[in-house]
Amino acid sequence: MFLSALLRAGCALSALSAAFPVLAQDATTDTAPQAYHDQRSDIVVTAIIPRRQGDILSGTSVVSGEELTRALRPTIGDTLAHQPGVSATSFGPNASRPVLRGFQGERVRILTDGIGSFDVSNTSVDHAVAINPLTADRIEVLRGPAALLYGSSAIGGVVNVIDSRIPRRVPDEPVHVDGIATYGSAADERTGSGEIEAPISDRIVVHLDGSYSKSGDLDTGNYILTPALRAQAAASSDPAIRDLADLRGKLPNSAARTWEVAGGAALITDGGNLGFSVAHTDNFYGVPVRYSLDPDGEAEKVRLHMKQDRADLRAELPVNGGWLETIRLRAGFADYQHQEIEESGAVGTTFYNQSIESRLELVQARRGGWDGAIGAQYFTRNFHVAGEEKFLPRNVTEQLGFFTLQSFDLGTTRVELGGRYEHTQVRADADATLLNPAYHRTFNALSGSLGISQELAPGWRAGLNLSRTERAPSAEELFARGNHAGTQAFELGNPDFGPERSWGIEGTLRGQGNGYTISLSAYHNWFDGYIYDSLVDDSVCMAANGGEALDFPCYQNLQANARYLGFEAEGTLKLGQVGGYAIHLDGVADYVRATILGSGPAPRIPPLRLLGGVELQGDRLNLRGEVEHSFAQDRIADTETPTDGFTLVNASLSFKPIKGNDRTTITLSANNIFDVEARRAASFLKDYAPLAGRDIRLTVRLSI
Repeated sequence: MFLSALLRAGCALSALSAAFPVLAQDATTDTAPQAYHDQRSDIVVTAIIPRRQGDILSGTSVVSGEELTRALRPTIGDTLAHQPGVSATSFGPNASRPVLRGFQGERVRILTDGIGSFDVSNTSVDHAVAINPLTADRIEVLRGPAALLYGSSAIGGVVNVIDSRIPRRVPDEPVHVDGIATYGSAADERTGSGEIEAPISDRIVVHLDGSYSKSGDLDTGNYILTPALRAQAAASSDPAIRDLADLRGKLPNSAARTWEVAGGAALITDGGNLGFSVAHTDNFYGVPVRYSLDPDGEAEKVRLHMKQDRADLRAELPVNGGWLETIRLRAGFADYQHQEIEESGAVGTTFYNQSIESRLELVQARRGGWDGAIGAQYFTRNFHVAGEEKFLPRNVTEQLGFFTLQSFDLGTTRVELGGRYEHTQVRADADATLLNPAYHRTFNALSGSLGISQELAPGWRAGLNLSRTERAPSAEELFARGNHAGTQAFELGNPDFGPERSWGIEGTLRGQGNGYTISLSAYHNWFDGYIYDSLVDDSVCMAANGGEALDFPCYQNLQANARYLGFEAEGTLKLGQVGGYAIHLDGVADYVRATILGSGPAPRIPPLRLLGGVELQGDRLNLRGEVEHSFAQDRIADTETPTDGFTLVNASLSFKPIKGNDRTTITLSANNIFDVEARRAASFLKDYAPLAGRDIRLTVRLSI
């Protein structure tokens, strides 16, 4: 099944290569992910055409090495939450998806090595991402117009997790071993992961990895409910409701158990490489209880059991032609399902998803100051829901896209042009239960960007990006019609939606000098036909529900004009040298303001955030302290509650016990040292599920 699916995915794009000329050229480029240095402008971003981070014309972040080890958490959202412009959905400790520049869900793509995660985390915030951060060698976050090369739905940005399941090199040693083990006190988290790579010839490498993680209910250190809800509970005449006012400490129903196993192999030669991998993921986790303060209401302790079988293919062929340097093919298939299990043990609802994605990239040879890439991407998704909380008919999404990125280096000036065309078909079966007829919608979306950067002085560069994007609505936005417990809403889509369009502008300033780096980005997006959900009168959803009563309030998807604007700032400064130790200061600031015209503030937007750290860096010992302050968020939608500000203080100590082996480390960290109550404004569940309290973590990473 895996092999046939991969063949279909590969063939869907391989035939396209005949449309492009393959000519001779006499130089090649090493496109494998590369190690990064302390100077942020030297970090190599591997998306499409490898670039130094300082040369990218939009906001980017790369997390790897010691920084990744220190930041590692069970979810990809919490792992990246300290990066500029990044927050997290934080639906408890087990389902946390990245929020980029205030965008989440359909407007952020989560990828593994350039193609999708093949899960249903975009459908609801209680659904976990099917990517394990433990397997990551590095994580790249692309924000702004560059992200559109991975799909028009990536207007918010792209998170690309790069692993080594398909080997990229032939190890020098007979067997290469990497392992990581973590203990976290806040959830009694015990995690172990290991991988082995071994050459079985001078050209063939095999890979095997596995991981296991188990955690108990998360200790928040403080009250579970917000002050407003505690006051409401204390005023209740029901004793059980009044008891909720004193609920504190452990977050009920937040334990989890996850395991994963994968294997891969690759043929690596001077004339190219070809590899594949297969993986199985099993994730069983609880969803924190959303307590009802109505005595007649129900507080469910739902657990989710997610399984995914996945297969991946990667190929790269150096052409060394006058116009074409390299051909790359990436393809994947996954069979996904998760069951939502009620407190009684009965399965209430099951989600099924089968996806195929393939991507062909033709990387051009550099000719003078001109280089670039053209490519095509194919995606199909077969998705349906069965059970008592079915809120979508069976649907199929099929998408074919063509893209290009062209870069012109004109000395002190650099110009980049990007374009993408997508043809999308979204079909839904007739469904008598949901009172839905059959639908077939077709969309043609054209997006483009123009970027110009100018060297102002040695080490300093300013840039300006302009973009025009179009996005086809998702099946959920078009066809939802039913009660959805994850969002506590009766969700009603609109099958007549047109595409979502936007104009965007982004300015950047980057600089580096003796002992310092700085990166600034400011952006503004104007949306036409922005898709959002709005609380409407229950009669609207009751009419769609055949007049039957609703379990939850009625939320209808609507389209309107919207505005997003914000900034990100990041910098480092070397304060001095004490013996063999360098003292560095670093800081991050980000802010976003989003408005739906005619409605008011967009919901779940992160507030202004400041983060500063000081680090003592030596050859084998690093000591770091940091303070993060998130301001209060009271610019909210009518359906939201305000979010209090909070300040977190963290510290870590990292030691490299083996001289000359930088990848073997022991890291001890203390997070939220003062046990502060913290809630993220971007979370649906913030009023019922605060972040972790004091968390002491010990992480041992081994590489031999």
